[in-house]
Amino acid sequence: MPYLEFDNHRYYYAGDLNREGLPLIFCHGSGGRHHHWLYQLKFLKDEANPIAVDLPGHGRSGGTPANTVTSYREWLYRFYKAAGVGPLVLAGHSMGGAVALDFALNYPADVLGLILVGSGGRLRVLPAFLDELAKGSVPESISEFLYGPAASKELLQKGQEEIKSTAASVYYADFSACDKFDVMEELPRIEQPALMICGSEDSLTPVKYSRYLEDKLPLGQVEVIEGAGHMVMLEKPDQVNLAISNFFKQFKDSA
Repeated sequence: MPYLEFDNHRYYYAGDLNREGLPLIFCHGSGGRHHHWLYQLKFLKDEANPIAVDLPGHGRSGGTPANTVTSYREWLYRFYKAAGVGPLVLAGHSMGGAVALDFALNYPADVLGLILVGSGGRLRVLPAFLDELAKGSVPESISEFLYGPAASKELLQKGQEEIKSTAASVYYADFSACDKFDVMEELPRIEQPALMICGSEDSLTPVKYSRYLEDKLPLGQVEVIEGAGHMVMLEKPDQVNLAISNFFKQFKDSA
């Protein structure tokens, strides 16, 4: 299994760091894992060098979850440096999109482009939801907000199983990080091309979040995937893959 070791921990990633092609690093969202990107890793392997990480304390990675996007951004930068790859396109879902935005703001020379899936420049969380997580309980209702109405029963079941297998402390750290995140005023500083992908039925990060990013990012564009919810890359992988592939073509000369 592929791991990188730094900060006295081993961190898991899916992909092949020795593969030729422009690095495309995927960062999952709150409570997530690398396998949220498996459809994209498979589809894009001939166009890029796709890598999906498990953040600290998530999936197969060591370490502990962080409660700020800044901490995750710094960890991702250290991962990127340890990987020894060149300038990259950075993709993130939900909280992972926040990490990607913060990365681009702090390390602009290392980022060629951004792919922000179901994310936003600010990600506030309901206080009552955070309070329940702080008490060690993951609200069962969380799964109701993750998927669109057309999601298959199999996908919903897998999602529920993943939620049950993830400690409340992980969700609490991640959603606390989201709640503190706000780069709304800094967005115009991001000069790289950015693709926002969102599901038309996303109730956690509605389409208006992506439209706001499109308005504030100098080179932003939005792709709305009809019928999908917050887990759009799992619900409608073909449409998401096509949107990423079309966006990625502009960077091929940078490989």
